[in-house]
Amino acid sequence: MRNFANASAAIAALLIPSGMALAGSRVDRNIVVPDTSIDRPEDHGLRAHTHHLIYIGPPLIRSDVPEVPVAMSGPALLAAFAGPSGYHPSDIRAAYGIPSTGGSGAIAIVDAYHYASSLNDFNVFATQFGLAKETSTSATSSSNQVFQVVFQGTKQPRANAGWGQEAALDIEWAHSMAPGAKIYLVEANSASLTDMFATARKAATLPGVQQVSMSFGASEFSSEASYDYSFTQSGVTFYASSGDTGGVKSYPAISPNVVGVGGTSLHVDVNGVVTGETAWNGSGGGLSTYEARPSYQDSLATLLGTKRGMPDVSLVADPYTGCSVYDSTPYQGYSGWMVFGGTSLASPCVAGIANISGHNLASSQAELSRIYAGLGGGNFRDITSGTAGSFSATSGWDYITGVGSPVGLNGL
Repeated sequence: MRNFANASAAIAALLIPSGMALAGSRVDRNIVVPDTSIDRPEDHGLRAHTHHLIYIGPPLIRSDVPEVPVAMSGPALLAAFAGPSGYHPSDIRAAYGIPSTGGSGAIAIVDAYHYASSLNDFNVFATQFGLAKETSTSATSSSNQVFQVVFQGTKQPRANAGWGQEAALDIEWAHSMAPGAKIYLVEANSASLTDMFATARKAATLPGVQQVSMSFGASEFSSEASYDYSFTQSGVTFYASSGDTGGVKSYPAISPNVVGVGGTSLHVDVNGVVTGETAWNGSGGGLSTYEARPSYQDSLATLLGTKRGMPDVSLVADPYTGCSVYDSTPYQGYSGWMVFGGTSLASPCVAGIANISGHNLASSQAELSRIYAGLGGGNFRDITSGTAGSFSATSGWDYITGVGSPVGLNGL
């Protein structure tokens, strides 16, 4: 993978359609923040936002495909990539020591609104990368073996293409990590926290579900603990992305009943060997204002005091080292093959790795106890360099990457 972080501003300027929202100084003009990923003050304590970012710079060239000619036209750059760019499933599996087959039961993905092209896009992605496809022509059939859409209530939610991008990322990459597990996309009626967490509770009761991934979040709020019960279904572990505003806390990732997943920048050589993994400067994290320190973090009492610290683990999230995603529904000028990053990528991947590990733990608390018991051991790659907000990665646990990134299947 080549890193195009120094793409010229002149080229990048061609890539941003009018009205596209950009994040602050932590990203440059090669990274687009979709409207659904913007954390608005008026949403505080009420609504969730997505945690995905779109890389729109020059194509990220993998070592096994020809380079795209330098003299590309503006309109060509404005279009989605002609084929998969960024990391492929095989790259991520190799980087983290994950087998190409396996998985069981089901993983539930919770997102807001309806993603109309989900079945088509899931199968396009699966075909491209040699994964199992869903053979049913109905996304909502309960007899589906590989992929199924479930609504929060009895009616189909209205469509929202921004949340559709998030859902595409989530379902495709959970499937990539645990190809033998059924993937449920469970669609909330809206992005209100009430709807999102009601949908998470429903997701945990679906047949075979062992992991629930939530690639969304909201700023901490004083009544957040009243929702913590939503993540206590027996036999199910909940995962949530830590957010994409470096060093800032996010709920539900900071709930003591959820595995908070932070982000890294991942670099590999032409042979797929990891040459470096550093803390991503957009990774969310911090010390909770409201949640008490859980017992599984007691070994960190000197650092955390009496409050819950996040994240717990981390995985690739930097959009400059992002992954291929397919979404055929246009949103803000983008569709087809794209490169996505953000901690929205990390959460479904970690959920998939936990699934393929076969441990099938009794609860999020059991999973978190297992994670912290492995702190400092060989089951996690300790991330010791990089910054996010006011935090710096350091040996052991830190506020950007938690205990580090999983290596193999024993840590989760």
